[in-house]
Amino acid sequence: MEEIHKTDAKLFVQLTAGFGRSFAVTNSLVPLLKHKILGKIASPIVNLSSICASPSELPSRWAEDVMCREIKKKEIQKLVEAFAKTAKLCKEAGVDGVEVHAVHEGYLMDQFTLGYTNKRTDEYGGSFENRYRFAVEVVKAIKNACGSDYPVSLRYSVVSKTKGFGSGAIYGEDDYTEVGRDIKESEIAAKYLQDAGYDMLNCDNGTYDAWYWSHPPVYMPKNCNLADVMHIKKFVNIPVVCAGRMTLDEASKAIEAGNLDAMGVARQFLVDGEWVTKILQDRPLDIKPCICCHNACFPLAHYKGATNDESFDDASHMSRCALNPQTMQGHKYDIVKAKKSKNIAIIGGGIGGMEAAIVLTLRGHKVTIYEKTSILGGVFIQASNFDFKDDDKRLLKWYRLQIAKLNIKVIFNTEVRDVKSLKADEVIIATGAKPRRISIPGYDKAIDAVDYLKGIEVGNRVLIIGGGLSGCEIAYDLHQKGKTPIIVEMKQDLMAVRGLCLANSSYLRDYFKYHNVAIHLNSKVMQIDGNYATIIDNAGNKEKIEFDDIIVSIGYTPNPVVKKGRHIHVIGDAKEVGNLRTVIWQAWDVAIKL
Repeated sequence: MEEIHKTDAKLFVQLTAGFGRSFAVTNSLVPLLKHKILGKIASPIVNLSSICASPSELPSRWAEDVMCREIKKKEIQKLVEAFAKTAKLCKEAGVDGVEVHAVHEGYLMDQFTLGYTNKRTDEYGGSFENRYRFAVEVVKAIKNACGSDYPVSLRYSVVSKTKGFGSGAIYGEDDYTEVGRDIKESEIAAKYLQDAGYDMLNCDNGTYDAWYWSHPPVYMPKNCNLADVMHIKKFVNIPVVCAGRMTLDEASKAIEAGNLDAMGVARQFLVDGEWVTKILQDRPLDIKPCICCHNACFPLAHYKGATNDESFDDASHMSRCALNPQTMQGHKYDIVKAKKSKNIAIIGGGIGGMEAAIVLTLRGHKVTIYEKTSILGGVFIQASNFDFKDDDKRLLKWYRLQIAKLNIKVIFNTEVRDVKSLKADEVIIATGAKPRRISIPGYDKAIDAVDYLKGIEVGNRVLIIGGGLSGCEIAYDLHQKGKTPIIVEMKQDLMAVRGLCLANSSYLRDYFKYHNVAIHLNSKVMQIDGNYATIIDNAGNKEKIEFDDIIVSIGYTPNPVVKKGRHIHVIGDAKEVGNLRTVIWQAWDVAIKL
């Protein structure tokens, strides 16, 4: 605290009552929640019965067939005491204030306030006052322990945007029945919580059932929570903060107009910890932008057939960053000057190649990038070619700017086939991947996903083979343009892959459901004949689907110009097809060791 205060900054420590039914149990932990004896044995290490205890007996958000037990009254009272004791320790350590987490996002304390998750019949359930009693008792206990003048902020979701268990309301969906906190109750609740003693409301929207409001992916508009937060400010006289893909311009306008007191920011700090300094120095182009991928800050994948398809190690190390491996990883990725400067050739000017070039140059190596086209960016150029991916386009500009500022040599329009001819001390292969192909009659009529993203025009009815992330984003893009996408996917759910956050995938699933986008799961295309495709499902049922165009998005296979060799290092999709996180982290893994 002494070091922080030297900068004139203030620090609030966020205290939480826990997750309740929202705790993201991984596949490996489900048996501990399902079976009491196993849970009891494991409880000294991980007590899931306690962690997942909820206001009432409720289905887990992640393992829907598992019920979380009702938390006992004495456990609630123990949590209230713990808030007070911990806040007092924070105050004694010089911490400027605490934030209670919260009546927000469908965490445990929020579950108490919401009708669909609180079915209690004691003093903590039923009436409005009873449902908000836990949150009120916490702030009063903190004030009693720390003094009435010790600041206590509250993380607060203005509207739950929730239709039911595992079902959220997408942006712009107004014709739904709210099962959580609607705007009318929020108007009352905000003032009620203020009067109880909370000194600030740090706001957004959503629950874990409508998680994309609290953790907006790129499909959600920027400033998506601002209107609701500005509305709620009318009912309180304490500071109100808004978070959720906030932009500086819109936040500034709202603050200047007196409709908001501050903007909340989280993910952008993980990508670029110096972004505020760069703004103050008028260097906006030097800010590495967050692209809302959640690949490392919230790597929690959920789909039919998988509770939380992440390793326990990955799920327990959140708040890292796909674009910045240095975030929350200690000294693992420190940039240390190389003992000997080497001449290093990088084949491929995509994200992986550029990232490796930057790190290697910062370490003192002499780097040359060989790019077969006339522009840096690789397949990410096409991947960012959606109207809703302006931050991805900004990221490409950031990379090109850094390459130029570091004077990294780039040789364009050069396809390297013989790496030995480069006469480099080390060679990094970052040539990416190539699209998969399938052997079915009529396949020659299909368009590859990358070609569509290059700008090929398509008709109104578009059949998409493959319901992974790329296929679903194409379907979303087509629907946004007024066309009719039809998805055919072999698996039992869309985007059934590890590493894709539920906040991202659930928005697209809920979007498709709300807009009645045709989805054929457990199905594959057998034949393409003219403007018809014959599909067959797992039960052997066949169906002919008419289309104007057909797009294939069934993944990629590595395409290294060289697979191995002395002083050869293969990274990114050229090594193993993944996502931006795997590409960038592999680039660092190699670059910090050469």
